Amino acid sequence: MKKVFSFMLGLLIFCPSFPSAIATADANVVYLASSLHQNFTGEFRNDDLAQELTPSGKLGQLVFIPADNSRVWVIDPALIDEVTVMSSGYKLATQAKPIGQQIATIWLSQLKNVSAKNNVIALAYGNPDVSMAKRLAPSELRMYYSFGKTQLEISLGRTVSSEPKRGWNTGVSKLSPLLRKSYGDDRKALTRLSKVVNSPDLLWLRVRLARLLSPQLTFEDRKYFAFNAHAAVDAQLHRLRIIPGKYQITTEKSMLPVTVINDFPVEVTIDIQMLAMNARILVDSFNSLKLAPNSKTQLELNTYVVAPGQTLVFAQITDDGGNDVVPSTTLALNATVIDPRVTWFTTGAAILLLLAAVAQSVRRVRKGRKREI
Repeated sequence: MKKVFSFMLGLLIFCPSFPSAIATADANVVYLASSLHQNFTGEFRNDDLAQELTPSGKLGQLVFIPADNSRVWVIDPALIDEVTVMSSGYKLATQAKPIGQQIATIWLSQLKNVSAKNNVIALAYGNPDVSMAKRLAPSELRMYYSFGKTQLEISLGRTVSSEPKRGWNTGVSKLSPLLRKSYGDDRKALTRLSKVVNSPDLLWLRVRLARLLSPQLTFEDRKYFAFNAHAAVDAQLHRLRIIPGKYQITTEKSMLPVTVINDFPVEVTIDIQMLAMNARILVDSFNSLKLAPNSKTQLELNTYVVAPGQTLVFAQITDDGGNDVVPSTTLALNATVIDPRVTWFTTGAAILLLLAAVAQSVRRVRKGRKREI
């Protein structure tokens, strides 16, 4: 690390004025933003960010410069989070050996030093296309600004500004209508789940979706990260679920075992609405269920058979307002119970047939006796 640090200092001394990688109207305004490098499951797609952070890279050129008290730094907090993760050790999705840990550590240290006496402005987290974010999710955009400011203050260890009305976020996203819908569906799914699960993992993933709206993503980047984000959201939804199953019912009234999984490290309170797709079987629902953290809970589902046959029951986890939280689960029920009314009718008919047969036999016996006389 000392060799890398000495090399960077040498470049800084002999090359005091690197050209800026982002042109601005004000030479004293420095933008620090980049494309998305870390995927939504934690790995880095490649090691391009490490190259950008070197003194000759586009982000290194902006940081390895002499201090200037009149400078203003406009920073994407998501970029600093990526660099922070890289400085702590990271993995590549390609399984190659990462090279950027020391580079990221030195870059972060230099950024803190060179910006110490300057005003720092936090962009909306992930540097999204603000116009598109306003159309798709205005409430989320407000969260991107507030979360970005807080996160950047934590990363730099100092107070920073947030100026949503100044228009610091620039650029137009080329996200296709299909990928916009995917972004919206994933965002809504996380919002619904967040109503019953208070987990930092959900908030973190929800905020990081802002990076899908970044103008700096290429066509391939947009497809790759949108697919990766959807997979990450599905993985979170799967942490709260009802196990599907097939049941054979042989009695009029039964209590069926239904298993509910909570893989979150927090207690969760939910309702479960049971909807039978026909009237053959009546089922109960569950209200105000408390699921312990990281638990597997077995419930007893009351059922009443009206008529024999097969019935599908949709088990839907909802919040206390009846809103769906995660995708529903299907329970397949097959009832082979004979209705007591059918039993009584069949038994009664058999008795009548027996009586009729006895009566007929008696008549035949009487007729036979008369003929003998």
